Amino acid sequence: MTDERISRVSVRLLDRQYEVACPVEERSDLLDSAEYLDAKMREVRDSGKVVGLDRIAVISALNIANELIKLKQQGPTLDGDVGSRLRLLRERVESALATGQQLEL
Repeated sequence: MTDERISRVSVRLLDRQYEVACPVEERSDLLDSAEYLDAKMREVRDSGKVVGLDRIAVISALNIANELIKLKQQGPTLDGDVGSRLRLLRERVESALATGQQLEL
């Protein structure tokens, strides 16, 4: 990867500025991730149960990892639900198209 394809991005986490290098095409994803992390860190800090930036960051990371694991475990179920809904939509569209074609005849 060339340096031209690397972007320096400034992100703010708990009112601290960090410079992060990332591929240009991932800049938007990095900013979204930083915004999500900042929100999670603020939740942990505002709970009042955790003090110190390092501890807040670790607890936030553990919470996010837990969310990810739960989503991965639901993955097959979610995929099945999406597949069923797509099939239903396809059938409805096909039915509407067939009805429309019959009306034109």
